[in-house]
Amino acid sequence: MPLQSTLSGRGSGKAVDTQSDGKSFEQLRQECLQKGVLFEDPDFPAAESSLFYSEKCPVNIEWKRPKDICNNPKFIVGGANRTDICQGQLGDCWLLAAIASLTLKKQALARVVPHDQDFGRKYAGIFHFQFWQHNQWLDIVVDDKLPSVRNNLIMLHSASNDEFWSALLEKAYAKLHGSYESLKGGSTMEAMEDFTGGVGEIYETKTAPDTLFATMKKALDRGSMMGCSIDISSSAESEAKTSTGLVKGHAYSITGLEEVNYRGRKVKLIRVRNPWGQVEWNGPWSDKSGEWDYIDKSEKSRILSNSTEDGEFWMEFEDFKRNYDKVEICNMTPDALTDDTKRHWEVNMFQGNWIRGSTAGGCRNFVDTFWTNPQFKLRLEDADDEDDVCSVVIALMQKNRRKLRKEGMDMETIGFAVYEAPEDDDQLGKDFFRYHASKARSRTYINMREVSERFTLPPGDYVLVPTTFKPHHEADFLIRIFSEKKAGALEMGSKVDADLPDPPMPSSPEEETDEEKGLRRLFEQLAGDDQAISVYELQQMLNGVLSRRKEIKFEGLSLSTCHSIINLMDVDNTGMLEFQEFKVFWEKMKKWIMLFLAFDTDRSGKMSSYELRSALKAAGMQLNNQLLQLVGLRFADSNYDIDFDDYLTCIVRLENMFRVFQAMDEHKRGRVKMNMMQFLMLSMNV
Repeated sequence: MPLQSTLSGRGSGKAVDTQSDGKSFEQLRQECLQKGVLFEDPDFPAAESSLFYSEKCPVNIEWKRPKDICNNPKFIVGGANRTDICQGQLGDCWLLAAIASLTLKKQALARVVPHDQDFGRKYAGIFHFQFWQHNQWLDIVVDDKLPSVRNNLIMLHSASNDEFWSALLEKAYAKLHGSYESLKGGSTMEAMEDFTGGVGEIYETKTAPDTLFATMKKALDRGSMMGCSIDISSSAESEAKTSTGLVKGHAYSITGLEEVNYRGRKVKLIRVRNPWGQVEWNGPWSDKSGEWDYIDKSEKSRILSNSTEDGEFWMEFEDFKRNYDKVEICNMTPDALTDDTKRHWEVNMFQGNWIRGSTAGGCRNFVDTFWTNPQFKLRLEDADDEDDVCSVVIALMQKNRRKLRKEGMDMETIGFAVYEAPEDDDQLGKDFFRYHASKARSRTYINMREVSERFTLPPGDYVLVPTTFKPHHEADFLIRIFSEKKAGALEMGSKVDADLPDPPMPSSPEEETDEEKGLRRLFEQLAGDDQAISVYELQQMLNGVLSRRKEIKFEGLSLSTCHSIINLMDVDNTGMLEFQEFKVFWEKMKKWIMLFLAFDTDRSGKMSSYELRSALKAAGMQLNNQLLQLVGLRFADSNYDIDFDDYLTCIVRLENMFRVFQAMDEHKRGRVKMNMMQFLMLSMNV
């Protein structure tokens, strides 16, 4: 069986224009040049709202264009490099460390910072930058008004006061996330991924495998970007300088790895850069330490020729592991790599969401709802070269959380688990997860934008379950699966179908059971001379009959539910029900009641909306996650329960719509340009 990702693209190709008026950078620039005006961005104005969302500006800030700050502004002076990045007043050293790493990857840099712009003949006060977001590249346009105090830029800036590419890049990134304040605090990995579309891995240096140096060296060879940091135990330690010249809670970039011969032994060295500049490591192998005098002069010259006095320094790898706590590696996707990179990844990608009441099942601790999370099947067929296992990096990313901060939302705590898969492509149920242990999982659940892990798994079929830690927590997510060899993948439970048996022929009056005879007497009392009942009489009859059944707790069926029943059962289109039609319906009703009671375990008159998938499947109907989410939103209450009336409305409408759709011929379906899922969504009024 072939498996195929729902998102086979890797986010390459033309960037999407994001300006609210739909115009591209080039169109906007041309308009400004023709009118002889400088661009002012209505989507991200030079105003306090673009700076902060939770506080007032602490000083009097002026927004100035580069030409108002210096006489001869330049976009880039002598090539964009890591010395162009100096931190301003914003706590976004994580972003600066990523930009420093980006300058070492010229092809990636050229994508993020297009070179079709400057302060020359085509200058119109407008610039643009490109960032990767959730499987697509976005083109972000900004004007060149920058926040300043007393003619000095207060945010990210270049060491040279006439160069502005880095300041404008930070402004575009702030616009992407809603404000400058939204950039406070973060992981270097987050920005690295937005600059490349890559996928991240995090290593704790104190518990890292012995192969960490080799892994990092291989990552640099593969074109990866890397960062590192020292943990803090309290906010008071943030940005505190150690006696060895390192800064706690600060984001550094890793720019080189070497092995040298030193006094008859091999020594591993690592080159690290502090975006602040100046503040450097002062221990062994620092710039003026004596260790350099004991290695070959040509090797020393080669290694040090690319190091400057700008906060970049070398240290022994063992010292690095002792002093730093975390290493972040951003593996580049195939479309972000140069042709001469030694190794490429294969990628599968899916987008989804956790919606409370239907697909926000929480982690395995919550076994009753865990199975309702979205599930993805992964087929690993070919082992890695010269090995009998498959290398896989799985990355789960929650979307848009930084932008949602101003609405009071922050990162959800997320993680995932991987199970050996049975042959079925249906959503796996509660019992499977109750009795099967995971084969792999994220090391921890954490409130970061992305959780990623590297695994080696034997060839075979696996099920991946991404979740929030607690149930009922909503978020949109992107999941990416990187493998050394091509792997198949699909979303499970994505089929929309129904297996509805033909209704039984109603029995003749002579063969009626005692129950049917009692129903007939009640029916005839309500029906008029035409021997048919209206929607009002159907409501009265069903409420009377069902109220005698003590096992069903409900407040009565609504008129809307009864309308749906008549739509389903009225074969002669009179808008009324005859008794033979009612008898057929009652047989269905008895099955639906038994199903409801099976899921109303506490006899409260309600069933959990998370059980709706199972109930509908037992009734012969299969919905995918998107439809289940919509149905849950339509019928579930604030406690994620569905009462009997709403359950009946749901199941009657679904059966009715499945039957109508299945009765359409292919020509008619094509004419309405609708597949079954679209038809059901429209018909369910959700």
